[in-house]
Amino acid sequence: MTNKDFKKLKDDLWLAANKLRADSDLKSNDYSPPVLGIIFLKFADIKYSKYEVNILAEFNKNKGTRLEEPIDKIAITKCGLYLPDYARYDYLKELSEDKEIDKAIIRAMEGIEKHVTSLKDTLPKDEFYGISRKGQKLLKQLLKIFSTIPDDSSGDLLGKIYEFFLGKFGLEEAQKGGEFFTPTSVVGLMVEYIEPYHGKIFDPACGSGGMFVQSNNFILRHHLQKGTISPISVYGQEKTLETVKLAKMNLAINGLRGEIKQCDSYSEDLF
Repeated sequence: MTNKDFKKLKDDLWLAANKLRADSDLKSNDYSPPVLGIIFLKFADIKYSKYEVNILAEFNKNKGTRLEEPIDKIAITKCGLYLPDYARYDYLKELSEDKEIDKAIIRAMEGIEKHVTSLKDTLPKDEFYGISRKGQKLLKQLLKIFSTIPDDSSGDLLGKIYEFFLGKFGLEEAQKGGEFFTPTSVVGLMVEYIEPYHGKIFDPACGSGGMFVQSNNFILRHHLQKGTISPISVYGQEKTLETVKLAKMNLAINGLRGEIKQCDSYSEDLF
């Protein structure tokens, strides 16, 4: 994603926030979960589309033979995600306003969680009811707004988007609770010093998982990662539940292996 694309995305985020402010029952510090959920669906669709031809080819090759495997199992092996037809972004975007779009999005989230165990009970669901009380029009608009995210988008965009919402609407409240985001440039510098070519990475205050994503990017830049299997395993601890969920989403769409747990690292070491 170019700087121009990212600027447009931030403009779209601001537009989405204004629509949520005007047409939903959500408070400003509740804007991020449903918006990030919709954007997660878009990123997941982008990733799945890159592997879809190979997934279908392998499924059809062995169909009807003793080597036949369920398509979801093949997808998880190749892509790390499986998206049923009803969880595809275009399917949701094309739903008319007279359909229950909120329930369709929740069903899509549940369908993804069913096949990706690391995302169990992670993706936003009930939050969409707060958007749809006045009808399905707003959800339809949000799906349309984020459909323009470029298909080459990758990296820690979820973390940057979460930081955008925190900065605009919840920064003061978050800082009262001791939450601070490390600037992307500082995280990048730390990764360059660590040189995480392989092995395990532990972050006791992992936030949205930016350290892990940038470590993965470091490996990609140095041509040490092939296919979908990462030579690193990542482990994170984070105090805030919503941020834990975001980090898990970030790992899933970036193809990273690892585990994120909620705790206070000042007094707990869960790993």
